[in-house]
Amino acid sequence: MRLRTFESFWIVKNGILYSYPSLHEDMQTEILVIGGGITGALISHALMDAGYQVMLIDRRDIGMGSSSATTSMLQYEIDVPLYKLSEMIGEEAAVVCYKAGIAAVLEMKKLVTATKIDCGFEMKQSLYLAHSKEASLWLKKEFKIREKHELGVKWLNATAVKKEYGVKCYGAILSEVAASVDAYKLAHELIQLNVKRGMKVFDQTEIEKIETSGPEPKVILKTGQIIAAGKIVCCTGFESINLLKEKVADLFYTYATVSEQGIKLNKKIQNTLIWDTGEPYVYMRTTDDGRLLIGGEDSSFNISLFQQKLKERKADKLIKKIGKVIPGIEFIEDFSWAGTFGTTKDGLPYIGKSPEYENTFFVLGFGGNGITFSVQGMSMIVDLLKGKDHKLGKFYRFGR
Repeated sequence: MRLRTFESFWIVKNGILYSYPSLHEDMQTEILVIGGGITGALISHALMDAGYQVMLIDRRDIGMGSSSATTSMLQYEIDVPLYKLSEMIGEEAAVVCYKAGIAAVLEMKKLVTATKIDCGFEMKQSLYLAHSKEASLWLKKEFKIREKHELGVKWLNATAVKKEYGVKCYGAILSEVAASVDAYKLAHELIQLNVKRGMKVFDQTEIEKIETSGPEPKVILKTGQIIAAGKIVCCTGFESINLLKEKVADLFYTYATVSEQGIKLNKKIQNTLIWDTGEPYVYMRTTDDGRLLIGGEDSSFNISLFQQKLKERKADKLIKKIGKVIPGIEFIEDFSWAGTFGTTKDGLPYIGKSPEYENTFFVLGFGGNGITFSVQGMSMIVDLLKGKDHKLGKFYRFGR
C-alpha cells in the first residue's frame, strides 16, 4: 500500500509555502475576502490592484481546500457543451460565456507574466476526445457550432488523432487556447505578493456566521471575535452551500493520480490537455516536472472510513482507462488523491451579489474550469463594487 496518497501531489511537491497567524482580536477592514484558495488569491489581488484595503481569512492553512486537489487544467470549455448551453440560455449568450473563457486563459498568462510568479504555467492546446461512436456524433455537432463562432477549433478524425498523438478515440476537437498551472503554488505566491503590499491575512480562522442586517456587514468568528467590513466577498467554493439557502451546486468527489517523473510520452501530449466525452469524463495533462496527471472517476459517494481504499481503487481504474486510450503507456503511479468539487445545472459559476446577504458578494467558480471562472470574477467583482454592470453578470447571477 502506498501511504503517500493521503495528501495531494501539490502539497507534497510544494509543502506549506507560507503560514499566517490566526485571528484573536476584533478587526475592521474595507473589504473582507473569505477563502484563501486560488479564487480568494485572484480576487484579493484584483481588489488590491483596484486600491481597496483588503483582509483575507481562511478556516484552514492557505490553499489547503480544493486548490490543493485541483488538476489545474485551464480551459475555456464549460462542462456543458456549447450546443447544449445554447439550448439552455440562447446561442448568443452561450457564445459570450465560452469566449469569456478564452479571454480568461489569456488573462491568466498576462497575470503570471506580470507578477513573475514561478508556478509552472504553460500555454497548451486542448484535445476533446469522443470516447465512443455515439459520442462522436454530438461532438461533431459541438465542433460545428464552435467553428461557426470562430473559437479556434479543428476537427481531427480518429486516424489523425492516433497518428499525431498516439491516442485512441472516435474523433476529437482540437482547441488552440488552453493552459496548465500549479494553482496551489500560484495561490500562495499571489497572496504573499499582496501581503507585501499591505493585505492582512489570517489562516486557521473559521467563521461562525455572517451578519448583514445592520448598517455594516460583519463576520462573527468561531472564537467570538468580530470582523467589521464595508463589503464581504466569499470565495468559499463548495463550502458555500452551508452559507446559502439557494441550492447552487451538487457536490462530487473527483480522483487523481500522477505518475513518476520521466514518463515516456508522445511530444504532442506534453503540450496538450486531453479529456473525453465519457460520463464521468477522464482528463489528463503533463506537469512541469515531467509527470502525467490523470483525473476523473467522479463519484457522489465518499465515506471517510473507506477513503483510502476508495482512492486506490479509483486510481487503478484511471490507470486502466488511460492504458486503453494510450496503448503501450507505462504509467507508474507516484501519488493519488481525491478532492471535493461542485457542479451547477448549466455548468456556469455563481458570481455576484446573493439576495440572501446585504453588501456581500460571492465568487463560486464551480465546474471543471473553475479557475478560469475565478479569473473572470476578478473584473466582475471590481465592477460590481463600483456599481457597474458586467456583461457576464446576468448569466452568472443567483436565482437564475
